[in-house]
Amino acid sequence: MAERSLRGTNLSALSMESDENVTFSERQIVRYNCPQGHVTELPFSVEAELPALWECRCGAEAKLENGPEPEAKKTKPVRTHWDMLLERRSIPELEELLEERLQYLRDRRGTATKKKRAS
Repeated sequence: MAERSLRGTNLSALSMESDENVTFSERQIVRYNCPQGHVTELPFSVEAELPALWECRCGAEAKLENGPEPEAKKTKPVRTHWDMLLERRSIPELEELLEERLQYLRDRRGTATKKKRAS
């Protein structure tokens, strides 16, 4: 197996291309400030559209220094179990169901206490 491998070059780490006659795009250093006080400096192309937020190394979202405020994402209002229940039933229906259930529990307790008293 080792006899068939390429020798003399490290293909995984070295490139045979050179930087001669290559013009790199113009760069700018952009700063992002984290709410915890971290500052992140990143190089971007002058032509690139700069993101308003960048993830800091601490996991918080850092804002672009001297940049526009990021647009707030529209979020859905939190729906509770009660809200979802009210979508399916009205208050009078719920009161009726509650009364039925309470009556059922009262009847069960009444028979259970009568059995205990009899024995």
